Amino acid sequence: MVEAVCPKKVSCADILILAAREAVAVSGGPQVIVPLGRRDSSSPPSYKLADSLLPPANLGVDGVLHIFANKGMSIEESVAIVGAHTLGVTHCHNLPSHHLSNTQVPMDPALDLMLSLGCPLGPRSQNTSFVFNDPTAFIFDNVYYANAMSGHGILRIDSELPLDPRTGPFVKHFASDQDGFFRAFSSAFVKLSSFGVLTGNEGVIRASCDKI
Repeated sequence: MVEAVCPKKVSCADILILAAREAVAVSGGPQVIVPLGRRDSSSPPSYKLADSLLPPANLGVDGVLHIFANKGMSIEESVAIVGAHTLGVTHCHNLPSHHLSNTQVPMDPALDLMLSLGCPLGPRSQNTSFVFNDPTAFIFDNVYYANAMSGHGILRIDSELPLDPRTGPFVKHFASDQDGFFRAFSSAFVKLSSFGVLTGNEGVIRASCDKI
């Protein structure tokens, strides 16, 4: 549709970022103002490459802060971008073991039971079983942070963020100030979506997003 109206003008990279922005907005989150003008890669699309750039599900605070610092984010922005976990689901095979360290908030027993019922050991090796990230999994809000503080986090990072002295104050702040979370998230979103992009005469503008 876009290519038919504006041939060779709008890149797939810009379409993807605008779609992500609108997904956040229509689910109740902030309306992020994003810079446009990205160009598409001239290399063949690769799901494996895209997946390899995502933070692993078992990553802790140190790893998360390192990844996002390399993209120009502050600690506050790093904690805010992790708040995107307020939407969606976690696949069962990504759930951490229940052997927690003293750097993690103990999991609420009721949640532990729910996860055991929703993700029996057999299907954990599959990608078809999942649990919701929080009770408002279709609403972009700050419930994620309150959940993390009360032992209702799903992933390792969810249970470590509240106790780490670098990130804990921001978790507490975002849990009580949704507007503050939205502001920090918007800043982080712009930095993340602007990192390593092609502009100017670099790359191409694809007529079809799944082809060169």
